[in-house]
Amino acid sequence: MESSAKLTFARLSPRKTRTLVDLVRGKGIQEALNTLKFLPNPSAQILHKLLKSAVANAEQQGVNDVDTLFVKTICVDGGAVLKRFVPRAMGRASKIRKPTSHISVVLSDTKTR
Repeated sequence: MESSAKLTFARLSPRKTRTLVDLVRGKGIQEALNTLKFLPNPSAQILHKLLKSAVANAEQQGVNDVDTLFVKTICVDGGAVLKRFVPRAMGRASKIRKPTSHISVVLSDTKTR
């Protein structure tokens, strides 16, 4: 049985978040949660909460043993970019780009590759 969770418009850079996602892809749920719990990145806390949400969704669907779950797929896509301007010298302006991410997680209890 599969369960999923999705987070949209997270104020995280997709490029920086993908490095953390690569650490937990394909691992067991307990190992993935422990890995993210002790990482110092701000993205790790948000990914940790998203994985816990996917586990809660699996419990709602009636998975017997939550410890057998593993991260089947997890992907980070780029979202909308907030564009801001900051004043600079001699009347000029510089762009500030604030990227957002869409993160989706699918957990499964059977390993099929």
